[in-house]
Amino acid sequence: MAHRRFPRFLFFGVFLFVISGCAYPISKELRQEASKELTFSTVLQNPTAYIGSIVIWGGKIIETQNVAGGSEIIVLETPLDYQEMPEAEKYSQGRFVAKSSTFLDPEVYKKGKRITVAGEIIGKETKPLGKTEYTYPVVMIKQVHLWRKARVYPYPPPYYYGPYYGPYDWYGPYGPYYGWPYDYDLDDD
Repeated sequence: MAHRRFPRFLFFGVFLFVISGCAYPISKELRQEASKELTFSTVLQNPTAYIGSIVIWGGKIIETQNVAGGSEIIVLETPLDYQEMPEAEKYSQGRFVAKSSTFLDPEVYKKGKRITVAGEIIGKETKPLGKTEYTYPVVMIKQVHLWRKARVYPYPPPYYYGPYYGPYDWYGPYGPYYGWPYDYDLDDD
């Protein structure tokens, strides 16, 4: 009797694992409400024309500031992949400001972290950027997701470069990648 339950339990466990890997960081309601045709580059040209529109944007945090009435995050925008994770900075088309009516700790939302924001466009702000002025589209945050660093589990060199000659292949018993898994930055080329 127990042997018949095990395959069902195993199947159910694998099914839950697969489904959880396909989860989006932004809620289904906001994804349905957001306009997929409304790209960052379109809004950047005239942010006030799209006030009230819901968007899902992401990128890399440049700075988090606490201001009267909440917090604001300046984000270097990058396109999102199929899981709504920001891609590399080389694909950026500009910057935007994500505002929150609540306190966002600058140590949690710190420079360099990747973020996905779902929110409503509320206008634009012009701020100094170096020796020039830059007009930022402003989004009021409805939902925000911070991404962890990506984990990589590489295979040892024999699987890449040719036949396996035992535990002391080209690089000895530990290989050049000793210390798996390791973190990497998405901008490494």
